[in-house]
This record gives sequence, structure tokens and C-alpha cells, in this order.
Amino acid sequence: MTRFDIITIFPHILDSYFSESILKRAQEKRLIKIVSHNLRDFTSERHNKVDDSPYGGGPGMVLQVAPIYKAVEFAKRKGSPSTSSGTKKKTRVILFSTRGKTFDATAARRLAKYDQLIFICGRYEGVDERVAQHVADEEISIGDFVLSGGELPAAVVIEAVARQIPGVLGKYASLEEVKGSYPVYTRPEMFVPKRGAKPWKVPKVLVEGDHKKIEEWRKQF
Repeated sequence: MTRFDIITIFPHILDSYFSESILKRAQEKRLIKIVSHNLRDFTSERHNKVDDSPYGGGPGMVLQVAPIYKAVEFAKRKGSPSTSSGTKKKTRVILFSTRGKTFDATAARRLAKYDQLIFICGRYEGVDERVAQHVADEEISIGDFVLSGGELPAAVVIEAVARQIPGVLGKYASLEEVKGSYPVYTRPEMFVPKRGAKPWKVPKVLVEGDHKKIEEWRKQF
């Protein structure tokens, strides 16, 4: 089982997404486990405060290093130090950052080899830089744009990585990386969007039943 731990100040923000479709079935089959941790549970501040103003001045608030460190260490302990076979568990701690390396299919395949992935989701003006320096193993970005937090990137990475785990999709051939990316069609063979309009047709090669020609047609994309 691959374990995904999400450290966030909004621990229920992704509940509905993870409770549907492929990720839901993968959890039910115990192929993956997704656990969210409330960062506020790891602060000793009496008002559960986990952020403070930045040194040197500037706008906004910055998430503190202490609660993040404690949350990561807790997640590591909950993930257990070894696998069912007794080998040492491979864990990777990831901080989502606009300065991180852009996530892609190669990264998804690489991360799928780990037993546990711990995601640190920033908010506000960011995360104390000591998290990147001493707590996280790497920084990841999902694109050249800015989001309000790391929760959506966590969902993206979890789905992309989970798809690489045998059994999650049911069939290995379902992976687009395996079968390739090409146009797909289904019934009806001819669709007329409105009266008098030109019909939208399925390419003739796909309905003739010659699988060799179909394969050749798909290779052009």
C-alpha cells in the first residue's frame, strides 16, 4: 500500500474528491491510503496559530517551521518505519512551491516507487524557508501559475502517482502513457447537432473493423 499524507490548515478541503471514482476504489482495495493532517494540531500556541509575520517586513503571514516539522515527523511515525516484508520504508517529503521543479509524467513514475509521500501545503505568503532547507526532500510546482495553497497540487500529484500503481486503474493498458494519446469516439456514428446542420461523423477507419488500419491511424497522433 502506498500512503499519501497531506499537511494542511484545511484538512477536509479534498475529502469529496478523494471519496469518488478511481481514488475511492483504490482506497477500498487498500492499494493506497490518503490521510490529511491538520497543521493546527501541531502547534503549542494556545489559539492554534501556525503563522506569523515575516522577518524583514512585508505583506501577509508566513507558515511557521515548528508545527510543520512536528507534523512531518508525526506522519513519518504513523506511516511505520518498514513495509510488510520488513524492508525499510521509502518516504519522500514534498513541499509545493512556485520555485519547485515542474511536475510531469516522469516525476509521477519516480514518486510511485516510494512507500510514503508526505505533502506540505503552504498558504498565505508561503512557508518559512527552513522547511525547504531542512524538512522537505524536494520542492514541486505543477505549473507556471500561482494558487492560494498547495492542496490542489497535492490532489494532482496523488492522482498522477496513484495511476502508476498496479491495480489502481484495473488494466495496465489503460495508462495513456502505455496506449498513447489519440482521438476517441463512441456511438452514435453520426451526430446532427441541429436540423439542417452538417453531421459530425466518426472517422470511417474506426467503424470498418480493420484493426491493423486502426492501429496505423492512431499512430499518427
